[in-house]
Amino acid sequence: MSRVLILNPADDVAIALDDIATGETPDGLNAAARADIATGHKIARHAVEKGGLVRRYGQVIGRAQIAIAAGDHVHVHNLAMAEDGREAEVGADLRPPASLSNATFHGIVRPDGRVGTRNYIGVLTSVNCSATVARRIADAFPNASLPAGVDGVVAFTHQGGCGGSSLSSDVTLLQRTLAGYARHPNFHSILIVGLGCEANQIPAWLANEGLEAGPHLRTLTIQEAGGAARAIEAGVEIVRELVAEAAKIERRPVSASHLTVGLQCGGSDGWSGVTANPALGAAVDLLVAHGGSAMLSETPEIWGAEHLLLRRAVSQDVADKLNARLAWWRDYADRHQMELNNNPSPGNLKGGLTTILEKSLGAVAKSGSTPLNDVIGYAEPLTTAGLTFMDSPGYDPCSATGQIASGANLIVFTTGRGSVFGAKPAPSIKIASNAKLAQWMDEDMDIDASPVVTGTSLAEVGAVIFRKMLDVASGEPSKSEALGIGDNEFVPWQVGAYL
Repeated sequence: MSRVLILNPADDVAIALDDIATGETPDGLNAAARADIATGHKIARHAVEKGGLVRRYGQVIGRAQIAIAAGDHVHVHNLAMAEDGREAEVGADLRPPASLSNATFHGIVRPDGRVGTRNYIGVLTSVNCSATVARRIADAFPNASLPAGVDGVVAFTHQGGCGGSSLSSDVTLLQRTLAGYARHPNFHSILIVGLGCEANQIPAWLANEGLEAGPHLRTLTIQEAGGAARAIEAGVEIVRELVAEAAKIERRPVSASHLTVGLQCGGSDGWSGVTANPALGAAVDLLVAHGGSAMLSETPEIWGAEHLLLRRAVSQDVADKLNARLAWWRDYADRHQMELNNNPSPGNLKGGLTTILEKSLGAVAKSGSTPLNDVIGYAEPLTTAGLTFMDSPGYDPCSATGQIASGANLIVFTTGRGSVFGAKPAPSIKIASNAKLAQWMDEDMDIDASPVVTGTSLAEVGAVIFRKMLDVASGEPSKSEALGIGDNEFVPWQVGAYL
């Protein structure tokens, strides 16, 4: 007999634990299925009249477009967006986090006290025109040739840096993002490569961001070097010196309070909000209890669940900042003739998610239950321990790029359909929401969260995730690192127009 999972007594739908055939009455329901229903999809527990609100997780996920009968498959054909049922009393769910202090990892302590989880040399580019030169410099240092303790030499290229005003919003945003990478504790040192005539001039960028060239921050322009070949030769000599210095770095035990984790989800399915995301939330609660920090992002993917964050906001000011970002995104979508509810991807829909409300409720579960302490802009420096929200698009590489620029020295990424994401210089841990994915893509998945469905508690799986955070932060390669993934996922947010 097929089975279903009821997440909350107030829910109007149950989740199919097995494929359900038409006419079959699953264990736990009193009505026969009126259609074939795939694992992870929703079946109506009882009738819902046309226009009635439909709940999952005890929260509104949409409104019935037509009358729904008990046993119906509830999905895009009969469930639409709802704009009500999301009341938020700021701070209503505010609870002080637990306080723990015994967790440690083996980190890399920089001279200024910042702590990294990796020891890279970064080759940054001021403009797309210098991308090939930067990659050729990095390619001269394959991982197999590097001394022990140096994790890699990586070029970070992008599509911007010119084609607009030197003071345009895109250049300003790019400068902030690049500066975040230049300061990142997972880099021993940085070489910046420019062309020479671009809008994003290196001296102005460094001055704008309070950076200064020095032993660990070197600069090179192709035009001043005498062309591409000479610039590559000069860059290789600079990086060779930096690698020799980076090899002298050693790890040492440090408190888990030095961990800053970027929270990501991609390729979500109907199980993501049941297993992987809330289990990651349990791990985040442990991290925050140990004094660490976490960043939730992807603003379009909290729309519909923002009330849960507002109820955990530490102040009206923090709530106002979050609401301001949501208002900006509504206006942004309108200007580009888009709907925020278009967000669920074809893979999300196939996996059982229907509306952005449903997707967002599952996504917010990654943040656990601790207070929301701050809201920051894309790639702005993280200044507050605990949970922070960083504004970003829902596009995973772009969002993770901003989180790393803000200071994330580790990324944890949940997925239900499958993702092969990596994000140098921050190692990326991937969590599978279901057993089939964990087995099928075992070379990409670090943790299987599916035991939550068969009786393992969220707290237990959360403890496993937290332990994996500490191990990977100490130098254990994540699955994506073992595959060498992460060189091409640097995607700064571009908001404005090219001229």
